[in-house]
Amino acid sequence: MPPAQDAAVNVAPDTSAAASQLSVLDVSVAYGDTTVVQDVSFVLAAGNIGCLLGPSGCGKTTLLRAIAGFEPLSHGEIRLHGEQVSRPGFTLAPEQRRIGMVFQDFALFPHLSVSGNIAFGLRGQPAAARRRRVGELLELVGLTGAARQYPHELSGGMQQRVALARAMAPRPQMLLLDEPFSSMDADLREQIAREVRDVLKREGVTAILVTHDQLEAFAMADLIGVIGGGRVHQWGSGFGLYHEPADRFVADFIGQGVLLPATVHDEIRVKTELGRVAGEHPHGLAPGASAEVLIRPDDMIYDESSPRRAVIVERAFRGAEFMYTLRLASGTEVLCLVPSHYRHAVGEEIGVRLQADHLVVFPVCE
Repeated sequence: MPPAQDAAVNVAPDTSAAASQLSVLDVSVAYGDTTVVQDVSFVLAAGNIGCLLGPSGCGKTTLLRAIAGFEPLSHGEIRLHGEQVSRPGFTLAPEQRRIGMVFQDFALFPHLSVSGNIAFGLRGQPAAARRRRVGELLELVGLTGAARQYPHELSGGMQQRVALARAMAPRPQMLLLDEPFSSMDADLREQIAREVRDVLKREGVTAILVTHDQLEAFAMADLIGVIGGGRVHQWGSGFGLYHEPADRFVADFIGQGVLLPATVHDEIRVKTELGRVAGEHPHGLAPGASAEVLIRPDDMIYDESSPRRAVIVERAFRGAEFMYTLRLASGTEVLCLVPSHYRHAVGEEIGVRLQADHLVVFPVCE
């Protein structure tokens, strides 16, 4: 269960892990008197894919640039494979960090073919070695047949794979991806994110993705850091962020849901207008305390035999499901996913029951 307090949570890094590829330790970045990133700590093991996820202006790109060596630190340190590369007063140059970058606009060279773009980072190597590495990467990203084509002849997804192959060509210690799918439509973003994850895993590349899109993050990353106001509120798996958010910011940013007023009954149960509900772990609040419990759409079960009724105030068709916005007797609105073969009209009353196994409870601040 998440902690009862509603505060930003930075997970202490396990700096003893020998396989750590990246260690970010109490890092802050400031522009003059303005601190943009504050006291951020996390560790990423070799071969893992991390993600910095948050809204625009939260500091995620600044943190990525600090990892790349483009921004100096005002506090803390960054280590790559055990070697200190940033601290206040010292920043190892980006070109000495063996880091590959994939940018939002792909930054492909229009006058070079696909092969030429991939080979660009291999200058200085013997011609045979360049050809061999280019061939490996073309096969890895599924573009063997497009080797002689130029960027303008490729789809957005194919251009993204060329940019990825070019960044991977010199075998960097780490790959950084800055909003690389933002120019694509939503469905394609998630598909390409899964494809990129597959490529990185096959090559064994450690990587960090920056995005504001949680579906991209879920599709691609092993570990996700949710950033707000320059702080990492929680660092963990997508499953953990969704089912056990550390604070209200994470609960609100990840997934959909509402905070339903509740009163604490005992160490694992709370009382709501939908009845008493129990979690798997103690929530840490005293009996009788006022609280709020996070209710996700999948916590609300459509059940016409239930005595608890709610009025449909909004309906959104999702294909296999409807997303109903329901008004309870108190006027509080909750979300409920219902199979689409049960079609109800706005204004209709339906039966519901609450089934929340992962109980997320926050205290009400007086």
